[in-house]
Amino acid sequence: MSGADDMKNSAEKLGGKVKEGFGKLTDNEKLEAEGQADQVKADAKQAGENVKDAAGKAGDSVKDAFNR
Repeated sequence: MSGADDMKNSAEKLGGKVKEGFGKLTDNEKLEAEGQADQVKADAKQAGENVKDAAGKAGDSVKDAFNR
């Protein structure tokens, strides 16, 4: 995973937390729900990046084993 992807996901999650908090503060349920959805979306993207990283490392390990 690139650092840029990590930063984007973190920023998206933070934005979702801010939006959710502002929704709670203003008693705006729609805004609160949008903030929660943004956080879930950022978490899902991060999980996908983690899976890609793990798969890449596993593939590298297999290549290394065959190159010995």
